[in-house]
Order: sequence, then C-alpha cells, then structure tokens
Amino acid sequence: MSGMHRNRIKATGKEKRHNRFRLFFQLAAAALINGYAVGFTKGRIFTGKSKIVCVPVLNCYSCPGALGACPIGSMQAVAGGAKHNVSFYVLGTLMLFGALFGRLICGFLCPFGLVQDLLYKIPVRKLTMPKKVDKPLRYLKYLILVLFVILLPVVATNRFGIAPPYFCKYICPVGTLEGGIPHLLMNGELRKLAGVLFDWKVGVLVFVILGSVFISRFFCRYFCPLGAFYSLFNKFSLYQMNLDKTKCVGCKKCEKVCPMAIEVTKNLDSPECIRCGKCKAVCPVEAISSGVMIKRDTNNELGEEGE
Repeated sequence: MSGMHRNRIKATGKEKRHNRFRLFFQLAAAALINGYAVGFTKGRIFTGKSKIVCVPVLNCYSCPGALGACPIGSMQAVAGGAKHNVSFYVLGTLMLFGALFGRLICGFLCPFGLVQDLLYKIPVRKLTMPKKVDKPLRYLKYLILVLFVILLPVVATNRFGIAPPYFCKYICPVGTLEGGIPHLLMNGELRKLAGVLFDWKVGVLVFVILGSVFISRFFCRYFCPLGAFYSLFNKFSLYQMNLDKTKCVGCKKCEKVCPMAIEVTKNLDSPECIRCGKCKAVCPVEAISSGVMIKRDTNNELGEEGE
C-alpha cells in the first residue's frame, strides 16, 4: 500500500440527501435481518420458521438477532454433508437476487457493508493500493468462493465423508463479529472453551477492521465470496447504471467518491461496482443514470427510463 488518497470535495445537497437515504436503507436492512432483539438479551439463537429462509447477504446464522440463514453458510453445510449435494434452493435464491440487482445488494442491504462504511468514516489519513497490487488482489475473493465455499467442503472431508464449513470456520469475519463475540460475552462457559481457532478468527476480524478504516470496502474488494458471486451478474442484471458520455465533462468527481475505486468514466458496469449511487449523486451534469433495464451505450440509447 502506498500513497495517501483522496481529494476531498465538498458535498452537495444532492449528495447529502443520497447519503442519508442510503444510510437509512442500510440501517433498516440490518435491523430487519437481525431483528430478534431477545437473542441479544438472553444469548440464544432464534429458531423460528424464518430461519430456514436464506437472506441475500452475508449474515451469520449464529448471530443472536439473525432471523434468517446465511447463504454462504447454507451452501457449505449442504455441500459438506455426507451426500455432497448442491443446494439448488440457495443457489437459485442467490441467482434470482443477482439477476435482479447485481451487487446493489452489497451497496444497500449488507450489514457488514454498513460496518465497513462506518469504519471508513473514522478520520484518519486513507491509503491507496497501487494498481499492480490492487488488480490481482481483487481476484482473491473469487479464489475464496471456489476453494473455501465450493471445493473444500466436497473434497476435504473426514472419515465419515463430512466437511466443516471452511469459509465460516476459518475466514468469515462476519461470523466472529455477529456470532462468536456476542455469544462469548454472554456465556461464561463458552469463554472457557474458546481456543486457538477463536484467536485466529479474532485476528482475521481485527485485520479486516483495520483494513476497512484505511481502505474503503476492504473486505468487499478483496475477500467476500458472496460479492464475488453477485459480481458475475452485474453486466446482466435488471438493475443497471449508465454513463452518458455525451454529457460527461470528465471532472472525475464520480471516481473520487467511488468506495470501490472504480474508473467510473471508463467502466461503470464493472463487476466491482456495488451500485451505491455515490457517483450519480455527485455528478454535476447528471450524466449517470440508474434504474431497471438501462441499456449501457456510449451514445446514450436507453432501453427503459432510468431514475
């Protein structure tokens, strides 16, 4: 990591309104997904009927407030079983959300995305990854998806043919933050059982937290397997974003505010785009539009009217 980033620009009223709306939406989604308040007071996991439903974001099943199941954890649980089945229900659910929204899910619904956004607001000097480091690191999340979520639960099994959820067990900082730490704080017996593995997971969480303070959406950029999955749908999902190059004046304000450090004027429909709308909010000439079935075309030929 080298260099300090970024040129600050004074927020306009439009940008402030957008940021408030998005923050409200993120908080509401986090509260809805983890709405079992009793779990936080009594230290127990919700076991109601909604727990069989997968939420479309990375959210730990063991979180005391979780009302649904984590799709990544569910996929591993099925793949790591004795029969090594594919959970077509989970896969179909993720494909549906991906086909409809792409990585808009990451930008507006993911609770851990909200955590990263808040961490990045801490007033310290920010860091920029050199392109020669940043570009290959972005492929790491795809490797994690293929290796830890798909392959290892099938091939690295015990003598009974069963495998642990490798991503959840060894990597996922969300599980540590939402599940592991709350349960240990509320249960003295569990604290006695915590060992080297938990220490490792806390270390991973601390690493991600520190990274998120200095680099915007650190976990989303480099490590999130669910973000990797949704990114495959960005170019084809119903919800799209469009840059009208006939209006663009090349001020690059959109690129200065992009939390994923995308070259917006060159590749707005990048798989890395989480469709947070910050670029659209700061554009002084309204060259960026978003909505359902926007046809990306440099000549601004739109299929459906955007927002």
